[in-house]
Amino acid sequence: MDDKKIRDIVDTMKRQPQNVRFSDLGKVCDYYFGEPRQKGTSHCIYKMPWPGDPRVNIQSDKGTGKAYQVKQVLAAIKKLEEGKK
Repeated sequence: MDDKKIRDIVDTMKRQPQNVRFSDLGKVCDYYFGEPRQKGTSHCIYKMPWPGDPRVNIQSDKGTGKAYQVKQVLAAIKKLEEGKK
């Protein structure tokens, strides 16, 4: 997936965290954090390059991501990007 599509999804996540498709949330997580270390169960768990929070553990809620998990993903992206500066 190209950078622009990922940025568009992230922008949507910021505006409407309660209305993000789970598949889009997974694409964003794969882009920023790589393949999940656990997948195939009800949860997708991603390994973070730091200990502790924010952790990224997402699950589908009738096809959408849970709003609090979308916010955790956004916090993890922010932390990751701040570490690159």
